Amino acid sequence: MITVHHLENSRSQRVLWLLEELGLPYRVQRYDRDPRTMRAPPELLAVHPLGKAPVITDGGTVIAETGAIVTHLTAKEGGRLEPAPGTEAHRRYTYWLHYAEGSAMPPLLLKLIFSRLEPGSPRLLRPLVRRIAGQVLQGFVDPDLRRHAAYWETELADRPYFCGADFTAADIMMSFPLEAFAARGTGTGPTVAAWLARVHARPAYGRALAAGGPYAYA
Repeated sequence: MITVHHLENSRSQRVLWLLEELGLPYRVQRYDRDPRTMRAPPELLAVHPLGKAPVITDGGTVIAETGAIVTHLTAKEGGRLEPAPGTEAHRRYTYWLHYAEGSAMPPLLLKLIFSRLEPGSPRLLRPLVRRIAGQVLQGFVDPDLRRHAAYWETELADRPYFCGADFTAADIMMSFPLEAFAARGTGTGPTVAAWLARVHARPAYGRALAAGGPYAYA
């Protein structure tokens, strides 16, 4: 039996969604974030040395990192939700599978970090911290995010899904950065908004939400 070590409001929601799409049996071990730091609890360290989600156990095997988990699970099902090798769709699939974490998530994480610097700093330093954080956000992070958002709009302009006509696991991988982007109030273009509505309407997405519990980015 596959066990998903699921952290609330995290990238592990995508793993639940993929399992529902594939129809694989699984169980959920749920973890709550520390209410003060919003970090994963120390119990996850007993599962993997980094103590982060997502991580699954499949029999005696522990697998971390969303992309690695996606590759493992789709392989179990004979490559379902993956385009045929050697096709243009598969080239796009490989790209978006890695882009989701390698390029899309870093600026979103920087946005989160710099947005939280001021409230957590000493009161006397807050004006300085606010100024520095604002300069970083306005001069680097926000322009980078706008560049990515424009890129998503372009890539989805003439295709319903990131790899082409068919929904794939790459769309599942891309869901978290686009959901996080939309939830941060940055604003999404109409094409991305339509894509989010389309994937959120999938029955497996709804079942995954029920399995994982409250999810702030839905």
